[in-house]
Amino acid sequence: MGELELEDPPPREACGVFGVWAPGEDVAKLAYYGLYALQHRGQESAGIAVSDGSRIMVHKEMGLVAQVFDEPALTALRGHIAVGHCRYSTIGASVWANAQPTFRSTPTTSLALGHNGNLINTRELAALLGQAGQGSSGIPATSDTDVLTALFVSDRVQHSATGDPSLAPSGVEAAAAVVLPLAKGAYSLVFMDEQTLYAARDPHGFRPLVLGRLKGGWVVASETAALDIVGAAFVREIAPGELVCINGRGVRSRTFAAPRPSGCLFEYVYLARPDTTISGQGVHATRVAVGRRLAAEHPADADLVIPVPESGTPAAIGFAEASGIPFGQGLVKNPYVGRTFIQPSQTIRERGIKLKLNPLRDAIAGRRLVVVDDSIVRGNTQRALVAMLREAGAAEVHVRVASPPVTWPCFYGIDFATRAELIAGHLSPTEICASIGADSLGYVSLEGLTEASGLPASRLCRACFDGQYPVPVADDDRGKHVLDGLSVLPVVLSGSRVLVFVLVVSRGITVAGVRTDT
Repeated sequence: MGELELEDPPPREACGVFGVWAPGEDVAKLAYYGLYALQHRGQESAGIAVSDGSRIMVHKEMGLVAQVFDEPALTALRGHIAVGHCRYSTIGASVWANAQPTFRSTPTTSLALGHNGNLINTRELAALLGQAGQGSSGIPATSDTDVLTALFVSDRVQHSATGDPSLAPSGVEAAAAVVLPLAKGAYSLVFMDEQTLYAARDPHGFRPLVLGRLKGGWVVASETAALDIVGAAFVREIAPGELVCINGRGVRSRTFAAPRPSGCLFEYVYLARPDTTISGQGVHATRVAVGRRLAAEHPADADLVIPVPESGTPAAIGFAEASGIPFGQGLVKNPYVGRTFIQPSQTIRERGIKLKLNPLRDAIAGRRLVVVDDSIVRGNTQRALVAMLREAGAAEVHVRVASPPVTWPCFYGIDFATRAELIAGHLSPTEICASIGADSLGYVSLEGLTEASGLPASRLCRACFDGQYPVPVADDDRGKHVLDGLSVLPVVLSGSRVLVFVLVVSRGITVAGVRTDT
């Protein structure tokens, strides 16, 4: 739905993740630039964790990447492994305690973790932790990510991996191999202990995750665009059901679950950057192809094709190419205003539209317009947009949408509205057209969008369009506050007297080290 909204927040992605293992490099700055490239995936909070081989330092705060980090903060993060994260909350409140990377420590290891996605059995996983006892540490949180972090450092989970933790190649790796098959839903994870960088993707591969190569190291990121920014060469996608481990011994891979690919179709519509590649196909090219298909399926007699910037632009280009109608700019976007849809305050969102877009009156007055947007959620933004264009003198406004009607909510990492709030969940396209005040309305077909992606329907999740969820979701596991009211603490530590040093400094820096007295 473009990047603008009045009362209608468009699809909100859970977050972006970035990890780097690169001895001799300034990994904190690499992570910073990687997160900068992924800022579109989450703007509520940002964080970077760095390990120097013996301790992990975490710096995270609420806000944009550029607001959270400055030169002194990055200089303080020294090491050869880094994990970075930018967040929009789909599970757990938007508070500092739920900012990522999450962190947990035990007598033998520490762990920092970033998660893109949404688990649908979080309560079930939280129950595995039991009651926290003496020696537990960390900040209570209400996110699915915090539950995973606690499980990955749980001594009881590591025991269950091999019967003897000393036989496992890595305590964290062994625990992850046990926990990951139990986790249901969407998760693309980047995490680390003091020595090793890990990456894992759920068996369905709902959210993207890619592996890149630096001259002296490795990078894992949500999108290939982040690899480009830091100068890493794309190697391959992390496969669904795969756990990758990167350290001084090289790169190792293991399959923890049989792959059942169901990549998110909405990544092509809105979520991913246009300069990202998914499954070998450029997102920009896909969106242009969708626009061509849209012109064929829903032609219009008009004078000018204009996009809702920026995410509607590629499809508008394709529509103009296929229809022969000139492409032009009819809306000016203020590039210095952040993506207001990520900000959870409704008051901020309602003011955002006036700051973000303004019509080019000379370009649209007296003209019949085709306005191309990427999606419609509640319809409030389109209603305001159509009214704005008419006030600016447009003779006709024909709305074309580069996705099918969004009729079902997403439980795999996009914070869509409930079905009752989705305008296409209870109105037909004809009724929606009347509701938003357009002269005509056309959506690209689900078949057309699927074909443009270059992937068969069997390898895609299209649940927000057709209601066919690859992983069923129980009612109790729906909603971003599923853990509210539960005390989700780290783990039970037994067999040692543990002294955990945690120093919280200004601007979100946490330094942690562990001493064990047996």
